[in-house]
Amino acid sequence: MNSAANQTGSFANNDEDIALITNFLKGDRVSFDRLVLKYQDQILNLCVQTVGNYADGEDAAQETFVKVYKNLNKFKGEALFSTWLYRIAVNTCKNRRRSWWNRLKRTAVRLDKPIETEEGEHTYEIGDTSFSPIKELERLQIADCVKKALDTLPEKHKELIILRDIQELSYEEIETVLGISIGTVKSRLSRARIAMKEKLTRIM
Repeated sequence: MNSAANQTGSFANNDEDIALITNFLKGDRVSFDRLVLKYQDQILNLCVQTVGNYADGEDAAQETFVKVYKNLNKFKGEALFSTWLYRIAVNTCKNRRRSWWNRLKRTAVRLDKPIETEEGEHTYEIGDTSFSPIKELERLQIADCVKKALDTLPEKHKELIILRDIQELSYEEIETVLGISIGTVKSRLSRARIAMKEKLTRIM
């Protein structure tokens, strides 16, 4: 397992992950909770960006950690735990995106529509920001254009833009996550960026 810790990339503290995994496999459930807390934000962001909406992204993130819980004994340390986790998340998102049922369930949420929580019904509120109204509108419009362009890319291009340019994984990590060579990663990423630029130009 120690060989994985020598890999370079955007993830650190693999020794800590290995220790938590070892303790979990010995029966310490709290160690798994600590793994989830460590990576839940990264995995949630990845899933939301990949499937295209928060609700399905949240479901995909939860499904990812369920799979990790059930299969952690199969982790052999041949890659960083974080890379192994990302691979599971990416594959989970691919499966959900191919599901007709999950595509059908996608809905928009109105800001004035109450939602039920454990504390009762609440409505969404737009928080105060340091941006002026015009600047905030411009920022939201740009973010919306980027999302629209990203969602129209082929899956193999979209996942590379997300992993490299948004999640900032190294080429080596992406090679392991997607199971393709670094040369393929670089050439495909180059084409993905060109396609992204062309779509943004048309949209904006």
